[in-house]
Formats: sequence, structure tokens, C-alpha cells
Amino acid sequence: MTAEMQCCGSRHTRALVRNVDRALPKGEKRNATRAFSREILRAGAHALRTRPNHRMAVASSAGRASAVASKSKTGQCPVPSAPQKWRGFAAVAPTARLPRRVATRASKQDRQAQLVARAAGRGQHAAAAQVAEAPGAFTKATELHGFEEVREQFVPEYNSSAVLYRHKKTGAEVMSLSNSDENKTFGIVLRTPVENSTGIPHILEHSVLNGSRKYPIKEPFVELIKGSLNTFLNAFTYPDRTCYPVASTNLQDFYNLMDVYLDAVFYPKCLEDPRIFLQEGWHYELDDPNKPVEYKGVVFNEMKGVYSQPDSVLGRDIQQAIFPDNTYSVDSGGDPVDIPNLTYDQFKEFHGKFYHPSNARIWIYGDDDPNERLRILDNYLSGFERREVDSRVHAQKLWKEPRTVVNKYAVGDGTEATNYVSVNWLLSEDRFDVETELAIGFLDHLLLGTSASPLQKALNDSGLGEAIIGGGLEDELRQPTFSIGLKGVKEENRQKVVDLVQSTLKQLAEEGFTQEAVEASVNTIEFALRENNTGRFPRGLSLMLRSMASWLYEKDPFEPLKWAESLDTFKARLESGEDIFRPLIKKYFLDNPHRATVELEPDLKLGAEVEAKERARLDSFKETLDAKAIEELIQTTVSLKEWQETPNPPESLKCVPALKLEDIPKEAKNIPIDVQKARDATILRHDLFTNDILYTEVGLDMKTIPMDLLPLVPLFCRCMTQMGTDKMDLVQLSQLIGRKTGGISFYPFISDRKGTDEPVAYFMMRGKAMADQVGDLFSIGSDVLRNARLDDKSRFKQMVLETKAGLESALLGSGHRVAASRLDAQRSVAGWVSECMGGVEYLHFIRGLVERVENDWDGVVNDLNKIRGALLQQKGAFVNMTADEKTLQYSEENVRMFLDSLPAESVPTERWNPRLNAVNEALLVPTQVNYVGKAANLYEDAGYKLHGSSYVINKYLGTTWLWDRIRVSGGAYGGFCDFDSHSGMFSYLSYRDPNLLKSLDNYDGTVDFLRHLELDSEELNKAIIGAIGDVDAYQLPDAKGYTSLMRHLLDVSDEERQQRREEILGTTQADFHAFADALEAVRGEHARIVVVTSKEDAAAAETDRPGLFDTQQSLL
Repeated sequence: MTAEMQCCGSRHTRALVRNVDRALPKGEKRNATRAFSREILRAGAHALRTRPNHRMAVASSAGRASAVASKSKTGQCPVPSAPQKWRGFAAVAPTARLPRRVATRASKQDRQAQLVARAAGRGQHAAAAQVAEAPGAFTKATELHGFEEVREQFVPEYNSSAVLYRHKKTGAEVMSLSNSDENKTFGIVLRTPVENSTGIPHILEHSVLNGSRKYPIKEPFVELIKGSLNTFLNAFTYPDRTCYPVASTNLQDFYNLMDVYLDAVFYPKCLEDPRIFLQEGWHYELDDPNKPVEYKGVVFNEMKGVYSQPDSVLGRDIQQAIFPDNTYSVDSGGDPVDIPNLTYDQFKEFHGKFYHPSNARIWIYGDDDPNERLRILDNYLSGFERREVDSRVHAQKLWKEPRTVVNKYAVGDGTEATNYVSVNWLLSEDRFDVETELAIGFLDHLLLGTSASPLQKALNDSGLGEAIIGGGLEDELRQPTFSIGLKGVKEENRQKVVDLVQSTLKQLAEEGFTQEAVEASVNTIEFALRENNTGRFPRGLSLMLRSMASWLYEKDPFEPLKWAESLDTFKARLESGEDIFRPLIKKYFLDNPHRATVELEPDLKLGAEVEAKERARLDSFKETLDAKAIEELIQTTVSLKEWQETPNPPESLKCVPALKLEDIPKEAKNIPIDVQKARDATILRHDLFTNDILYTEVGLDMKTIPMDLLPLVPLFCRCMTQMGTDKMDLVQLSQLIGRKTGGISFYPFISDRKGTDEPVAYFMMRGKAMADQVGDLFSIGSDVLRNARLDDKSRFKQMVLETKAGLESALLGSGHRVAASRLDAQRSVAGWVSECMGGVEYLHFIRGLVERVENDWDGVVNDLNKIRGALLQQKGAFVNMTADEKTLQYSEENVRMFLDSLPAESVPTERWNPRLNAVNEALLVPTQVNYVGKAANLYEDAGYKLHGSSYVINKYLGTTWLWDRIRVSGGAYGGFCDFDSHSGMFSYLSYRDPNLLKSLDNYDGTVDFLRHLELDSEELNKAIIGAIGDVDAYQLPDAKGYTSLMRHLLDVSDEERQQRREEILGTTQADFHAFADALEAVRGEHARIVVVTSKEDAAAAETDRPGLFDTQQSLL
């Protein structure tokens, strides 16, 4: 799948709340999750600074969902892994892609964390969250197994012994890092530059994981998902490389994963079986001679979804505008127009050229035996001979004059005709040296790191557009770039955006930055370095991707790992008074002629024209076929479907290595918690090593807010840090937070709780600080809660427009989440509240709010003040703290002072009880793909009683029936199910789906699949182990503290968790059959359908099944 992890943090933060032994709330669902994802990053948590058109699928238990929606891939939209509803289960879902250059507002505001991935030599970790050992504590390999040592260094920043090896026979290079991290990481990376947009590397990345020499079944990748304890299992495609990484804390599991991936990369079955190419890439499909021929294929449909999103189109256009003369001038993910030009012979030739050890760079990291690493690798590499592989990525020559590119994007009848304007620079002829890279990294943060940063603030305050686009500095391809701009720009303001960017940079080149701004940036970066927090993203993989950014281009792979000395030198330069930043602005921006202005104009006819051209091409092809050829095509279609839908024989699956059930701990892992009362509030303490950092969450009861004001809550949260206070303006507040803390953020938390209709609802403040700055953290938090301004009309209006733009973008890129939100809102209060704060209902509210801000601003301010008045009280409040006992004790006085600052008077609780009408609904948008949802409540509609086996069955369905029918045979990018153990909602969802009715039929077929399922003991054990892998997901200390808080709020006791674990481990085939009875409700009269689709597809569905939809809404 194509996926830019524009901010891994959004996946990471989902992971923080997901692991309440899969007993998690919808919590950060939809609105809240998006806010939380942004805010935790703004608070300084690590976000991998992923790269333009970095394509990836989160097929990992490290995300909320093991992404069985797509094995890997290239991407262009914000990471939408599974509907963001913190439920009791992992859904199986995709992650999509968005080029860094079209990052959303959230990603721009997350700059504090993103900078860490490249600043200070692209390093970011400082041996936190684990006790550092003395240098030399880790041994290197003593048996070289066909390798020669090139270079060795101890890397104190990561407490690792690092050795670069070269395989004597093939020339393959290996970076081997030994340390005490139990989350072991392996990755193999191949340079795969392309000359066209047929998507060869993307399709190959999908295909090689569909069986290999040693594992000749259809999809060993899926078998690994079923029964592995992996903490990361994925593959992704960049514009110039393809990566195959895995991670696990279990040693045998780690070796199993390595073996499957090595065999897949070097000996894939797709070179012998063209059906894999047809399935993953593209093929003609015809099942009736009287019907039109269609294009089908997973990558083809994925990229149609990508190209339906204006932000994704802009990302492609920016990259191609900046790099018109090298491999980046085409789309490695594939353009749907060009993908059908790819032949099977070209596909095989590409693998033969680039998938060779002589073109490989291999990474291994963790606490495993360094000798065994080399032995395993040599076992594969020694089967090849060294050869020359020309995979160099040639540099783009710098221009002498700026250029402007104007392209179109498709819009629907109801969409306001606005433009995208982005200003983009190629900064250098080559990669920066360490000193310049560090300085540019700081400059990037100073320009765009927070909403108070001058370039971001100038654009936000200008009123020229709805939301910022472009993520600033991008430094992981061959040459560094910088992009910034606005979307939602009116025709008459297009040039004004360009002029504003230039004039702001000119002003900064003349005046420079304040000392306070520089100090805040330095503290932010140093905090993130010390924290070493990669969320659920493996640290070893984060390091691998940064090292590759040098290693792949014949640079030093050690350099990005060693940042401490360079950072000290840089700080000394700052302290000496050296003028660092003004000359950089002048050289790399103002005097740099390699500037491309990229503009996208709306086109009402473009979508129809694209579809018409595709239809004409297919009709023309069919006209060339005689009756015999048509019959052969029909037979080919039937044969392919039969192959896709025929499962592997049970005995053949035994080739895939798996753990044994007896290897799984029988006891649930518990997190230390101490619950104390402080008057009417609660204090929760978690004694965990955090390297002298305090992580805290403050919750204020949100059920005191009147129902009609709930849609304002997300914007109220933003007001806390986006308008300043009664004594500080926005810039001063932002700089104070940057200087004194690791970040402070605010978001709403909403969840169902099992056994009651009453939702759990809190207004959350989340923050972190070093132990000696805890007082500052709580003091700032208290001041903001009580005194944040709510009356800055201009800033508030801009936030409303940004929100509107983000919601409209989500309709095209995250339709599965939109559908899930609507379905939830029909059945629970928590679902309705979440819909009102992040779904279609919220979009309607926001669109109306745009006018209300102009016509009734005093009324808006009054409502915001009502929200504050309703929230501020001690009663029902809690403070959650995660740190070592010494830091916890040191913090207690500050916590009590904070609670004392809250009013003692109680505010009455409001009664929330609405739901959306239970209807079948079509949400109409201009798109080439569908997002199909269907759901029912198993507790209410089927009388189901929660049992741990449902965890196993839910995951199994996503890796078997739904994977095979929705993705493999149906051609969707993803198909998955999700059971919310708190509310009882069971949902089917698809992602970038070419089908609508067919997917609904396949959902209904799940019942019969379960009823007739026969599982042997090995397959059953594999399913159980896979579920336990989700339950026991790897977590860093801050995530453990947050998970424990979730369990407390949702009344999930350790005793219940142990019971569920025993039920999981005791799951039988009879449980699968019994669950089919419960799922009858999801194809019965109480089930409801919500789809995000085009007007044309909705009409076609209604023609085939009259009365399918009770209502249709045109949203764009």
C-alpha cells in the first residue's frame, strides 16, 4: 500500500491507547484521536520524519491494527490505519500515504518531534527508557561467516556497539548494532529507482511477500500476521528504494521473521507465477461477454484512491516539479493511467536487476547474538555471486531561474472552488554536511515548529487560505527540499501566498529570531533526544531509516547515529553569538533560484474525463477481441478468482515457522498503579523508569458540558494553546512551553464503557517535563486552563477553516473511519458524541460555524466561556502520573497545588442521550473508490456475552475470509472487521474498494464461513498466538502509564484481563462456530450500512438493489 507515515506519531499514539488488552475505548476516536495524535507529538514524542512518497503499510501489531488491509506499500495520504476508535480489538486495516510535502496541519504542528529525526545528525535518542550500560558491554561477532569487518564504532547516543560488515562473496553490506533493546529489528533495503510511473517497485513490494522458494504458499506474510508476536511486520516503497523491515521481542519469532523475509526478497514465487502479478498489480477482468471489461488489481485500486485525493495529487506534482530530470520525476507507486502499461516480463526483469545482494543494505539491531545474525545472512547471501548493479540515484541539477507549475484536481459539484498553492525549494546539489544539516534542521523548527513559529504564523494569520500544506524540510531523499503553502486559496490570492512566503523569509533574514525562540527550539530538541520515545515504532527501525538516508547515497551510515558532539558544537556556536540562521535563509531560500511554485486548480470535469478515458481505453481493448478471445478472458477471470479464493491446504501452511502455545506466558502482564484520593479528585501513580521524565494526563469531567456545546469542544481544546493567555500572547506562551516542558496538549476523550449507556468523557490535558521542571509544567497547565484567551476572532476563524479542510480531506482519504463513525453514532451515546466532534455531523457544524464567526462572534465567545465554566472543577478530576518513585514523590506537591487551583464548587452533570437515526446511508464524494461499512451491536442485537475467544476470531477473520474476499479477490486495498468490546459494536469496513455490493455480500458470507470452518490444532494455536501478540504488545513506559489509566477509567480490572487471557488461550473451534450465531445480527434486520462512494456508484447500487439506501448525502 502506498503510505507516507507523514507522522508516525499518529500511529504511535493510537498504539498508546489500544493495548488495554484489546479492551480499549473508542477514546481518541475520530476527532479525539486525531487531536491526540497531533498533540502528543507536539508534546515532543517522536514522530518518524517520513519521506516524500514514502509508501508503507502498517502491517504490524505495533499499530492499532495489524494491517491486513495491505501488505505494504506506497502511499500518499495521512495514515488511516483502521477506524480510530479505541475498541476492544485490533481492527485489520491499512495505512495510507501522504507525501511529506503535503503534510496536514497536524504534521506541521508536530515539528518539535519530527525535527528530532534529523537534527543533530538525524539522531534522536539518548539512551532513555532503559538503563545505560558501560561502553563495551556488548560484544561484536567473533565468527564472521563469510563477512569482513569494514568499520566498528561504539555509539553512546544509543548505547550500541555498531559494526559495518561487507559480505565477501556478494558485496552486500550489513550494519549490525548490538545493545540491550529487547525489541529486535531486521531490515533489508534495496535501491529501486524507476524510469516510469507503472509502479514496478510498488507492485513488487506487494508481490514478493506472496510466497517464496522455502515458503511456497500463497501468502506467508498473512500467516505471519496470524501467529507471530511481531512488534512490526511491514514493507514500504520510497521513490528510490524498497524496504522490508520486521521486529519482535521474542528471539525465535525474530529469527522466523528474518527467514521468511530473506526468502521472500531473494526467491519470490511471483517470478514463476504470473497470477501474483495479476492480483497485486493489474489485470483485465470480465465475467460476462455482455458486460464491459474492467481493470482490477490491488495496487491499481490503491493508487486510484490515492489519485482521488487532492493532497496526494499535489504531493506528486511537487516532487515532479522539483525533480524534473531524475527518478523522482515519476511515481514509483504507480499512476493508474500508466500501471496497465506494465508487462509481466518487465516486472520480472526489474526484480532480476535490483533484488540482488550486491544491491542490498541490511540492518540488524537489538540484544540477539551477533554471530547468529551473520550466520543466518550468509546462508542466503552465499547462494549469489557478486555483480555490478547500477542503482545510483542521480542528482537533480540546480536551476538558474524559478519555475511555476499549474495543474488540475477533480472536485464535485458541491465543492467550493479553491486552489492549492505551494512554494518549494531544492536546497542543495548534494546531501548536507553534518554541520549544515543540523543548522537547517533547527531553522526548519524555528520557521514551522509550532503555531507561533513566524512562517507558520504568517500564513495562518494571513486569511489567504484555509490550511497550511507542506511540511517544511525534507531530507531523506538524494537532495534536501523545503515546501510550504496553503490550500483553500481563492483565485485572487494565489500570488499573494507566494509573496507572503517570500516577504516573511526576507524579514527573518534581516531581523533574525529572538533569543527566546532559539532557546525554546533547543530545549524542545534536547528533550526529545533525552526522551528517546519512538512510541510503538521500534527504535531500531527508526535508526535504520535515518542511517539509510546517508548509506544509500554512498555516505557514512554511522554519521546519522552520532549526534552528541555535533549538537554540543552547535550549541557553543549559538552561545558565542554567531549569526547562524540569517545567512542560511539568504543562501538556501532568498538567493536560491531552484524554486518551484506549484498550484492546483479545481476542475469540475476532470474526474469524469479521467473515468471516460479509462472506459474508452477498456472498450477499445474489448473491440480488438473476437469471440474466442472474450471467452478466454472470461475463463482467465474465473480461474484467477478460483485460485484467489481457494485456501492453501492445511498441511502446506506448516512450512511457515510458528511459535508453540507453550511458549506463551499464561499470566497477564500488569502495570504498577497506586490510586489515591485528593479531596474530590483522584491521583494515579505508575512507578516506572522514565529517565527522570514525568508523563502526566489531567482529566476534567466533560459530562458537565451542555449537549449543544459539544461540537465546540475540539476547537476549545485548540484555543488552550493557540491564542495565548491574559498575560502572554501566542508567541510568548508557545516559547514558554518549549523552554520549560516537553510539551502540553489538550484533547477530548470519549469512550463507551461496558455495561452502561453512559459514556466516559473527559477533557484531557497531557504533558511531560523533566523532573526539575515539573513545577513549570503544572503551573503553565493551570494558567492555560484558567486564563487562555478565547476571544481572538482572527485566529479562531483560521482554526475553523483548518478544521473544515481537514474534515473534507478525510472524506476522500479516510472514508472507512467516516463510515464507522456514522455507524457507531446510530447505536451509542459515545458514538454520537464522537461523531459530533469529528465526523460528518461535525463537518456540518463547522461549515455553519464559518458563518457564525462572522455574524455572531460574541455568541461564539460566550459559548467557549460556558465550556470553560462547565469544565473547571475539582470534582471528578484526575491526575495520572508515570515516572520513577523519586520523581513521583517530587511531583506530589505540584500536583496538589494544581488541583487546589481548580474551583471546589461542583457543576451539575448534563444528560446526553441522543443517537443518529438508524438508517442505511450513502455519503457522496468525488472518488474513484469506495469505503463500505456495515455494523450491528452484538450485545443488544444478538445477546452476546463477551468471551476472550472473540479476540482470536476477530483477528482470524481479518487474515482469512475478509482478506481473501475483500482484498485478494475483490481488489480492495483493505478489508477488515472490528469488535468494540465496550459498546458491543461489530463493524465490517473496506478501504479503497472498487466494489460496493460485492463487499456487502462478502460481509454477510462471514457467518457461513465461520459455521463451516474446520481448524486443525496448528492453525488454531497460530490464531491464538496472534491474538496474544496484540494483547501483549510492546510498550514504552509512557504508553504503559496511559494504558493503565485507560483500564482504570473503563473499569477493566487485572482480574478481568486474566480471565480474558485464559479464555483466549482456551479458544476452541466450537467458539468459532458459536460466534457465527452472534454475527447473524450483522446480516440481520438490525444491521445498518454506511458507504462513502461516488454519486455514480451509489446510483448503480440502487439500480441493482432498489431501496438499498434510506438516505444519501452529497458532502463534496
